[in-house]
Amino acid sequence: MATYQYRCAECGPFDVRRPIGEARPEEPCDGCGHRSRRVFTSPMLTRTPAALAQALRAQEAGAYEPRVVGEVPAARRGPAPSADPRHALLPKP
Repeated sequence: MATYQYRCAECGPFDVRRPIGEARPEEPCDGCGHRSRRVFTSPMLTRTPAALAQALRAQEAGAYEPRVVGEVPAARRGPAPSADPRHALLPKP
């Protein structure tokens, strides 16, 4: 669905949602019913934030070529076990 903008001479601008390519040159105004002409505006293009774009690329790549991980990444590893044998007798958290 696309949003097309029309301008009524009495009520001002209003939007109409229709499938792409099915916009009419004139539409009746929602408020007063007068025929209103279509106003050509720039498309609503937005830039995707970098973090979201990276996540989307990773998700798309993972759908067909999942990454094979050989070991737990360093950031997720727990602390290294202590070399002191007395620490093995302490309760685990």
